[in-house]
Amino acid sequence: MSEPTYVDGNAVAGAFSDVLGFDVTSAMLTCTGCGRVAPFAEGHVYQRAPGIVVRCRDCGIVLARLVETLTDVWLDLGGAQNWRIHKPAR
Repeated sequence: MSEPTYVDGNAVAGAFSDVLGFDVTSAMLTCTGCGRVAPFAEGHVYQRAPGIVVRCRDCGIVLARLVETLTDVWLDLGGAQNWRIHKPAR
């Protein structure tokens, strides 16, 4: 049996959290492909490209991409219809 080529969203939460400024693991993403609503942490993450790709666990559509260069961070969240972020009580 071959090793999986992906990890879950927890593996890259730090990189996304650094850019977005909050813990993304529990953010609920709605997939534009299949409509699945699931936490960021459940996404399938591929890190072998020149960046990070997060795909829907069910249909495989790209939910988010993050690429960091020496001078910029490129962030594409186009595969998620929306992100629902829990706001802690004050």
